[in-house]
Amino acid sequence: MGAVPDPHVLKDFRRIPGVGKAIAVDLWDLGLRSVDALRGRDPETLYADMEVLAGRHVDRCMLYVLRCAVYFAETAEPDPERLKWWNWKD
Repeated sequence: MGAVPDPHVLKDFRRIPGVGKAIAVDLWDLGLRSVDALRGRDPETLYADMEVLAGRHVDRCMLYVLRCAVYFAETAEPDPERLKWWNWKD
């Protein structure tokens, strides 16, 4: 945590399907500053980092949202079905 989230960055994060206000702040807290910063990131690592920041277990659904978010950031023309976070379950 640390810096106060930039509202423009939070708004940018909310373009990602499944990302609302709270998850946008979570992405900021992970040190991400744009949707493009998700490119090449490992969702499992982001999820583990989120648990460390939270100091507790984070619901596994967050991992699915992170998988979807990385896909969104990396894909120019994403498949609409793959933009549903629940389609990223194990």
